[in-house]
Amino acid sequence: MTCDIVIPTVGRPSLARLLDALEPFPGRIWLVDDRPAAIAVPLSIDAMRSGSVIELRTGGRGPAAARNAGWRASGAEWIAFLDDDVVPPEGWGEALAADLAAVGERTAGVQGRIVVPLPADRRPTDWERNVKGLEAARWATADMAYRRAALKQVGGFDERFPRNYREDADLGLRLVAAGWEIVRGERTIVHPVGPAPPWISLRAQAGNADDALMRAAHGKRWRAAAGAPPGRLPRHAITATAGLASLAALCAGRPRAAAAAGALWAVGTAELAGARIAPGPKTPREIAAMLATSIAMPFFAVGQRLRGHARVQALRGAGRGRPPAAVLLDRDDTLIADVPYNGDPARVVPMPTARDALARLRRAGIPTAVISNQSGIGRGLLTEAQVRAVNAKVEALLGPLGPWLFCPHVPEEGCDCRKPAPGLVRAAAERLGVPPARCVVIGDVGADCEAARAAGARAVLVPTPRTRPEEVAAAPAVAPDLARAVELALGGLP
Repeated sequence: MTCDIVIPTVGRPSLARLLDALEPFPGRIWLVDDRPAAIAVPLSIDAMRSGSVIELRTGGRGPAAARNAGWRASGAEWIAFLDDDVVPPEGWGEALAADLAAVGERTAGVQGRIVVPLPADRRPTDWERNVKGLEAARWATADMAYRRAALKQVGGFDERFPRNYREDADLGLRLVAAGWEIVRGERTIVHPVGPAPPWISLRAQAGNADDALMRAAHGKRWRAAAGAPPGRLPRHAITATAGLASLAALCAGRPRAAAAAGALWAVGTAELAGARIAPGPKTPREIAAMLATSIAMPFFAVGQRLRGHARVQALRGAGRGRPPAAVLLDRDDTLIADVPYNGDPARVVPMPTARDALARLRRAGIPTAVISNQSGIGRGLLTEAQVRAVNAKVEALLGPLGPWLFCPHVPEEGCDCRKPAPGLVRAAAERLGVPPARCVVIGDVGADCEAARAAGARAVLVPTPRTRPEEVAAAPAVAPDLARAVELALGGLP
């Protein structure tokens, strides 16, 4: 059994402390620098000189993308994800190995036990209590080890979650839905409470936008399934509505209505402030911060939830009930019969309904592109020239198919283009001049569907005998052949 560590980071000072605590570790440590691409200065980490730490860059695409880049680059059987501000105690590596050795074949992940130390000489602040909640959080990636095969099956983390929030719960729910189990191990890790500005609670309200995506992806009971607390959004909505109604009534010259709505707003605000102040240290600074942020918090929370809901509706409405702007097609076993690592154009045979399906797309004026994994190039079994020759033969038999995009990398390279990563889908959409949300991806394996999902596109799976049953079960739409898949796409997928 092999295990690597993946650490997404934006270069916080705590990173050096973490790497020091991990030395020595028998596996590799993939350090994924997710600072914006404009920041080109390498991370100053002495441990990288030993070769045990390998740096990757994701250019500010968020922690979900950073974790995906790390596990895809690693060829280890298990991947342990750590946040860059945790502190592993002595013996953490041995405890991790013991946790992984104790699991069954259908265990997708083993969660570490998080310890958040609080001050011993005073009551914790609102922010410190917030971080303390990690101790009870389910599937928190502050210390979470996942089986590579499980990550590969579901396509890894959903990169539509831009923050270090809810992407872990989303992944856990998808793994459980796919028939895996996630257990809690015996190892522990320390998560110190870092410094935070007084308005940190307002910044945290951005998570309400992610909650909208969680509800859309997993239904209204997602909180119970993920073990997430109910939250205060309903009360925030009442308070914010009352505040806005009071202001509107005042502007309309209705003082009584303004006073009534204002009183409801005041009660809601006072209740929120009191609930946050009571368990805290009650210092003048803390009280002032709680009063100020409690006035603004309901409006921030509701505004973020509306923003998230609008984004979900845009994703849903981009293609619902209308033909797609483009159809992106897998090559092998979708357009042509799969011949492993084929570099011989003479062996190209179209799938039975490919000509009819493509003719229908052309009559409808729907542009197409082909997106294909071609790891034979990276393995030294094919040349790019051979792949292009096969592609040319496909077009000779089936007609023009638009831009051809293929990934030449082996899985261990951890690129962003190899499906189930979304790179090929995004690149094809860009070449065609359409948004990914208006594209439909048609392919024969789960990686095609996961690449579509990660890019915000829709997908239709056309299974073949090599398609695994769990891939069929997880597909958003399934068709018996390419012609029927095109029919579904033109009809407007949900």
